Amino acid sequence: MTEPSTARHVDVLIVGAGLSGIGAACHLQRESPGRTYAVLEAREAIGGTWDLFRYPGVRSDSDMFTLGYSFRPWTDPKAIADGASIREYVQDTAREYGVDRHIRFGTRVVAASWSTEDSRWTVTAERTGTGETETWTCSWLSVCSGYYRYDEGHRPRFPGEERFGGRVVHPQHWPDDLDWAGKRVVVIGSGATAVTLVPSLAEQAAHVTMLQRTPTYVVSLPGRDALAEKLRRRLPDRVVYPVVRWKNVLVSMASFQLSRRRPELMRKVLAKAAAKELPGSVDVGTHFNPPYDPWDQRLCVVPDGDLFRVLREGRASIVTDRIAGFDETGIALESGEHLDADVVVTATGLNLLPIGGMRLTVDGEDVDLSRTVSYKGFMVSGVPNFAMTIGYTNASWTLKADLVARYVCRLLDHLDRNGYAAATPLAPADGGTAPFIGLSSGYVQRSLAALPKQGSRAPWKLYQNYVRDVLLMRRGPLEDEGIRFTRPVDERATAGVGEVAA
Repeated sequence: MTEPSTARHVDVLIVGAGLSGIGAACHLQRESPGRTYAVLEAREAIGGTWDLFRYPGVRSDSDMFTLGYSFRPWTDPKAIADGASIREYVQDTAREYGVDRHIRFGTRVVAASWSTEDSRWTVTAERTGTGETETWTCSWLSVCSGYYRYDEGHRPRFPGEERFGGRVVHPQHWPDDLDWAGKRVVVIGSGATAVTLVPSLAEQAAHVTMLQRTPTYVVSLPGRDALAEKLRRRLPDRVVYPVVRWKNVLVSMASFQLSRRRPELMRKVLAKAAAKELPGSVDVGTHFNPPYDPWDQRLCVVPDGDLFRVLREGRASIVTDRIAGFDETGIALESGEHLDADVVVTATGLNLLPIGGMRLTVDGEDVDLSRTVSYKGFMVSGVPNFAMTIGYTNASWTLKADLVARYVCRLLDHLDRNGYAAATPLAPADGGTAPFIGLSSGYVQRSLAALPKQGSRAPWKLYQNYVRDVLLMRRGPLEDEGIRFTRPVDERATAGVGEVAA
């Protein structure tokens, strides 16, 4: 394939300037210097999720010692940080490493085509302001666009909404002109967004009701890390950061393993902790006792128990019921109760969109992600020189994103050292597969069919285990049964050498 002369070529093209994309670019500069790269970002700002979401109280549900980058210590006293602080952290990191000079904003990738003959990707992007297209070529393509749709959240329609006399908003597109001071607010949902919104809105609202169809496990964690604060009085951040990071990783892993091995015990521990924080008027068995086991869905973290606090103070309440429909003054429930409302917030979840919705082709054949198998959780079978960054479901996103970015650097250097042109993952010969994400959350179940599968064993299985992945991705071999390395086509033809299988 002969590329257009107007195509811009870089060694590595990164899609997305959020937490993962900025981290990938920084790792590339730190660990595989000398390579040319560019970052294409559909929006006009750095930050991804943390720039898009602007609803009241938006924050991480992971501590910043693990959500932060491994190479740049988080120095703010807050361990559970608000969205603005995280956005500033990502932007400052991009400026500090000069990554901001490599970003092309307002550029949405719509298609990527791999040519084995040329050993390169041809990437088609649209300028979001004008609709004009531009072409890029690269030797390696890293997609760091997350896995959900930025332009549209999951928004079920309820009977009678058109009759409601108040305002209905979705957190993913929070309006600047919304005034909820002194008003009755109903937040529909029970996930991370809902438990964040309720205490934040309760600061000004007359009353906030969290209306949930199904309870969620909610756990209170300190907003500041006691060990970090103690160590910071004596040691520099560069020493404190990795110590606290590993402490939090191990505590999180222990909690997850206990949940998987002794789910009933963990259920009792979480229920007992919630009961201590809640007023007697709130029934833990009804409102904080999900029908599923802990970590079948992600736990919701509330810093310093802020959700429990507003429930104790009577500024918020929780209702577990189903919606029969809207009317002029609020929401009618299937139980016959009615929730009066001036504002309704539909914290009803996300829509997944793997690899930003771009079309992938390999040598002219469309790639159906649902028919591929993930390799080490970041590449997919049959697609050469391609990485897809998706973080952990049971720990901080960045822990996995960091590992992926560093592994890509190792792989690029390995290709160069051995004269290889491409690394192509292979599907497992035994054919045993499972869903890519092992959560029962609605947003996951709605979109599992569009995601790759995972295998039943390494290197295709996702163990969701950071320590195991550190050993696999930092120290493990680059050549194994799950990947094939090939030399340039012209070199193979001249030498009469076929594919080199690991």
